[in-house]
Amino acid sequence: MASIVYLADRLGKPVLIEGPAGTGKTQLAQSVAEITAARLIRLQCYEGLDESKALYEWNYKKQLLRIQASRRRSVWSEIEDDLFSEEFLLTRPLLEAIRAEDRVLLLVDEVDRLEVETEALLLEILSEYQVSIPELGTVVATQVPLVLLTSNATRELSEALKRRCLYLYIDYPDLEREREIVMAKVPGVDANLADQVARIVRSIRQLDLKKSPSVSETLDWARTLVLLGINKVDAQAATDTVNILLKYRTDIEKAVKEFADRPDDLIDDGT
Repeated sequence: MASIVYLADRLGKPVLIEGPAGTGKTQLAQSVAEITAARLIRLQCYEGLDESKALYEWNYKKQLLRIQASRRRSVWSEIEDDLFSEEFLLTRPLLEAIRAEDRVLLLVDEVDRLEVETEALLLEILSEYQVSIPELGTVVATQVPLVLLTSNATRELSEALKRRCLYLYIDYPDLEREREIVMAKVPGVDANLADQVARIVRSIRQLDLKKSPSVSETLDWARTLVLLGINKVDAQAATDTVNILLKYRTDIEKAVKEFADRPDDLIDDGT
């Protein structure tokens, strides 16, 4: 990851971080911002996100108040020029990153949820690092921001966007790494419980599920076990607390059946 961030910074290219939901992509971006002492600017993508929420829009309510307050004292030409000034501009994350004078990291989170039109707008901005505002002119970045895009791969991104980016794939951590994460993030957990938690979660992820447990859900489960005073997880304890890991009824049923069918295998050996 360090080499990818270094290359992205030197080449002025965004990094596309792809992987299953819950593998820590957003947390990774936040950690990069901390390590590089960059201010984090986050654009959370969702279906229906448009230019007014991603780039900029005009403060129409404030403009209306300005018109009403100036109606008797000013001619329209004077009011019109004033209405489309910096005072009435609402800056959104993309424009904020372009205009930033300090070091920033732009996180475009879950870019795969964008509609095609908004993805095209994003590509245009990432290609030129400038924004054209008809009423104010062209805003050119004084410095190229570090840009990280995350994707859960729910749809294919355009080839043009992929070509523009460096690429990094993040999968769920392996057994040893997840055990280390549990040990580092969960106060009061001992090594044996952390190892058992990591093994059980790994086994659950091998089932055919709608949504596999994320790393954050692994940590929540480990914290739950510690709070309940459970030092060794058996099939009953796993069944009673599996709703911390899984959020779909069908997934919970599959996991509970696995606990019942293979209690020793699943709980003790993790195979």
